[in-house]
Amino acid sequence: MKYKILLPLIWCFFISVSSYSLQIKDTIVTIKQLQFSAKKALENENFMEAIKYLNDANKLASLPKYKSYKPDVELHIAELFYKLEYFDKAIEEVEKAISNQEMYNNYYKLGNAYNLYGIILISQGKIKKAEKFLNKSDSIYTALEDTDSKANYYYGIGLLQLYRGNYNECITNLKIAAKSFKTQKRPFEEALAYTNLADALTLVDSLSYPNPLLEAKNFLQKVTNISTKRGYSKLLVEKRRINSQIYIAEKKNAIAEQEFRYYIRHKDSLHQIHLKAIEKGLQGESAIGDLNQIIANQQDDLRKQDKSLFFGKLTGWLSIALILILSLLTLSLYKNNNLRAKANELLQDKNTELQEAKENAERASQAKAQFLSTITHELRTPMYTVTGLTHLLLEEDPKPEQKEHLNSLKFSGEYLLSLINNILDLNKLEANKVEIEKVPFNLKKRIDGVLIALKKSSEAKNNTLHYEYDNSLPNIVMGDSLKISQILINLISNSIKFTENGDIWVRVKTAEKLPKKVIVHFEVEDTGDGISKKKQNTIFESFSQGSLQINRKYGGTGLGLSIVKNLLEIMGSQIFLESKLGEGSKFWFTISYDISETTGDSKKPEKIDVVVESDILENKKVLIVEDNKINQMITKKILEKKNMVCAVVDNGMDAVKQVRENDFDVILMDIHMPGISGIEATKQIREFNKTVPIIALTAITIEENLEDFYKAGFNEFIPKPFNAEDFFEKIKRAISGNEFLIR
Repeated sequence: MKYKILLPLIWCFFISVSSYSLQIKDTIVTIKQLQFSAKKALENENFMEAIKYLNDANKLASLPKYKSYKPDVELHIAELFYKLEYFDKAIEEVEKAISNQEMYNNYYKLGNAYNLYGIILISQGKIKKAEKFLNKSDSIYTALEDTDSKANYYYGIGLLQLYRGNYNECITNLKIAAKSFKTQKRPFEEALAYTNLADALTLVDSLSYPNPLLEAKNFLQKVTNISTKRGYSKLLVEKRRINSQIYIAEKKNAIAEQEFRYYIRHKDSLHQIHLKAIEKGLQGESAIGDLNQIIANQQDDLRKQDKSLFFGKLTGWLSIALILILSLLTLSLYKNNNLRAKANELLQDKNTELQEAKENAERASQAKAQFLSTITHELRTPMYTVTGLTHLLLEEDPKPEQKEHLNSLKFSGEYLLSLINNILDLNKLEANKVEIEKVPFNLKKRIDGVLIALKKSSEAKNNTLHYEYDNSLPNIVMGDSLKISQILINLISNSIKFTENGDIWVRVKTAEKLPKKVIVHFEVEDTGDGISKKKQNTIFESFSQGSLQINRKYGGTGLGLSIVKNLLEIMGSQIFLESKLGEGSKFWFTISYDISETTGDSKKPEKIDVVVESDILENKKVLIVEDNKINQMITKKILEKKNMVCAVVDNGMDAVKQVRENDFDVILMDIHMPGISGIEATKQIREFNKTVPIIALTAITIEENLEDFYKAGFNEFIPKPFNAEDFFEKIKRAISGNEFLIR
């Protein structure tokens, strides 16, 4: 009788164990299949599909039984975000994968993780750290004698040498990688290696490498064949950029410009696709959080079952019947616990939905800010082409009807540049990326410089600019001179815009003076159009103007006052407004400054006017340091119009070499270049040449770090695109050696 009861129980036990084992195997196969599907979707640039597959795989790998598969899934997610150019998220995922791989001692996967980490770091310009992780991957591949995987290392080290400007070494490594990728039948990686090979060949010195352009064309043809067949649209777009470099080298500037315009236009489309995929990926992460909560609940239930089983062991095997009763009781408790958990989940559903909506909105805002920052910076390079070529055409004595069109084009370019700058400023303020400096500066000289800069704009509208300054204010104060300039320029420009044949007053006076601190009252008043009571409540919001009629009459985006409001809030102040429609407006605010103990002004030069002879630029030798071929051509032609003698180099190392071997009257230095940056090149030049003027001519915005640029050895900063008058004025000032003289 005893054995008759035991046999069915033993049989049920073996069936349950067998079923459990099959379930585990099925889940592992599912994870692998999802990863494979994601990889294929990623190669075909179906980013939405790839994200869906990886989210599903990540959910399964998050279960405790399958956690050893999670690092591999995380590595695939990191690769996805890298290809979407969302580098911060890619680094976050690859660091998690490396941490887990080190825990499980999977050296093959760890080598791949190190290699991917190095490639992502190259994209962010962190070269030393990238080289460290690439070397780690090489050590693992060598120890495992894995020649196929070592192709990943050769590709990564090739990209590193491309960034450093070591083009011959780059070409050697990328050729090894491309050959191995082809043997392994990895077409996407093969095409990617060919693309970077062609890029390097357009930049290599033809004296040290024979027929580089012909070889570059051959590699681009291979890229076209593979990408067209398999739908690699991103590589086809990149091919257009490299084509433009080849045509410039062959002096086919018209075709080069067409290729570059195609590249810019389609790159923007790819950014939009990437942004949508990033948003979908971030939304999918919230589902992982829900799954982790379910896992935690299941673990609590399992611990309770373990306690029940432990109690059963202590009581002994009294009888089979007693075990069955305890099992039934445990099952009942388990079900009751699940019911309670579900009831709690129902109560928390609304809170969870609200929290998820909030997190998704924050992530979408962050993705939007990153996209805005990237695209506005990308717009500066083609804008430089537009404004530069317009200036050159206006200098070539065009016909009257052509001159009218060119002036319209110039105005539109300057308006678009102003819009880009305002969006960048607002984007930085909303993302809390603006920091307030506290350095000594001459308050009066700073305000004088602002008024000098705006004097012509005021006179153009027949306005009288009145300036009242309290001379009892201390000369040197501690604060952020650039921010107060930006605030006053926006307020005074706003008054000039809406005032014609009128008066504008700028008043600066003491509000309160303490032993080591002064509170300064700033006021800008005009006799312009004024603002209605209704609109005064919204005038400081982004993209807000007084009315639709005002927008049509005066134009603009309505960002200036929003920037003023945000800057003052960061500085612990606020803007006040008093206005009557048709009579004028008055804006005022106060800022607290510490009184500086120093007697001299900041080492940073103020913006000032300098009187120089008109022919001072003739026959002066200029070194143009610029890696973009189109920008080289435009800058050179603009300078040659003034009879200046131009020499051009592509990178920082060649610039240092040229300055050692030749004498130049001025150097125009780009910042972001292959190899060493413009900042590092300037530091090296200053080690042996302290006198040659060096001007930063770049499309990046560096206003918030100007102090660092002056410390590096720059004399002046010219943002691209530039105003031609300001451009030549700053060059004249640098050549004449009168940077610090006030007219």
